[in-house]
Amino acid sequence: MSLNHIRPWRSIERRKSRQIMVGNVPVGGDAPIAVQTMTNTLTTDVKATVAQVIAAAEAGADIVRVSVPDEASSRALKEIVKESPVPIVADIHFHYKRGIEAAEAGAACLRINPGNIGDEKRVAEVIKAARDHNCSIRIGVNAGSLEKHLLEKYGEPCPDAMVESGMDHIKILQDHDFHNFKISVKASDVFMSAAAYQMLAEATDAPIHLGITEAGGLMSGTIKSAIGLGQLLWMGIGDTLRVSLSADPVEEVKVGFEILKSLGLRHRGVNIISCPSCARQGFDVIKTVESLEKRLEHIKTPMSLSIIGCVVNGPGEALMTDVGFTGGGAGSGMVYLAGKASHKMSNDQMIDHIVEEVEKKAAALDAAAAADQAAE
Repeated sequence: MSLNHIRPWRSIERRKSRQIMVGNVPVGGDAPIAVQTMTNTLTTDVKATVAQVIAAAEAGADIVRVSVPDEASSRALKEIVKESPVPIVADIHFHYKRGIEAAEAGAACLRINPGNIGDEKRVAEVIKAARDHNCSIRIGVNAGSLEKHLLEKYGEPCPDAMVESGMDHIKILQDHDFHNFKISVKASDVFMSAAAYQMLAEATDAPIHLGITEAGGLMSGTIKSAIGLGQLLWMGIGDTLRVSLSADPVEEVKVGFEILKSLGLRHRGVNIISCPSCARQGFDVIKTVESLEKRLEHIKTPMSLSIIGCVVNGPGEALMTDVGFTGGGAGSGMVYLAGKASHKMSNDQMIDHIVEEVEKKAAALDAAAAADQAAE
């Protein structure tokens, strides 16, 4: 239950955007902010690509993008779409025919880049294929691939050039009476991306796809994405997002959800609140949290768990979590359930016990949700 009415400093007023559908996933309007990732396998390797799509979906991805660079990939895409548990976005660059083929293959959305897709006549053919096959389009503007005339006009990639590129392409779609689109204006520079997205949010009511492109490796890219996407989401901008990391796509999904969870915009799985540990800790906090993160990955029910090493902040944090454990003395600590001290547990049995308590709480929450739904 949201308590934003008594904690107004937690409230985020989302930008009002119109809603489109990417397959069966609503994007924009009052729909939850969708989390995306992209496969990095060879698309022609259908088995490996499908396995990666499924892994991403199990981690929570609502939508998965697949690169379609050649005809063989277009043929493979048809098989991938059939086996995917989530809508597939076809990533199209340079050759407009790949966009047509992808729409025919069953892609839920086409990602096209205004800087390299070709002239308006070719774009028009892609639009027709998208309309004929009930396929949405993402206008994907990248600072690294802006149109030549815009680079000549502005001298270098900048927010104004990116937004102008995007708005020019929006006009092409709208001139062809096509409105089933979303848009992104990505850069690897956090400042440029943030400024471009703020300008874009004022210029159109189209759903916005957020991303800091080519953000880097797991650690550096996560930090850069959290800073860039976090500030935009906090401002209410963004209807779907992809965290771009040089890492396993599953990690992109995890980071995306953690960003949304930290702002109270999406809730999935166990939110672990833990201390950094110090000399006061009654057990090894770091190793305990590492173990619990792995062992609780299967929990999809939104809930909270506090793991605090000592009694300085432990009881206070436990008051606000579903399950908690606070380090004590003599090799044991206190287990908290629903914010109340419940019973003591030895440190050596604590991890197994916490997993059991979390699983029980998740089952109870799921049952209550099912009962509420049945009563409606």
